Amino acid sequence: MIPLLLVFVIFYVLMIRPQQTRAKAHRAMLDAVKRGDEVVTGGGLIGRVTKVADAELEVEVATGVKLRVVKGTLS
Repeated sequence: MIPLLLVFVIFYVLMIRPQQTRAKAHRAMLDAVKRGDEVVTGGGLIGRVTKVADAELEVEVATGVKLRVVKGTLS
């Protein structure tokens, strides 16, 4: 029983805990996005935020070219 418990503890420390920390930092970054910030989407588009809504953003990728992007796709 002890070896199984030891494997679980090692798995938690090396895999689960760092992933939770990374997810928390990403969530905080998404909540802090505001107008004028430069962002990169998951698809590799780089642009400047022009409008912020609850679940999506409007990102200007070129002069006069605006895209609606889901907040969760920012990296």
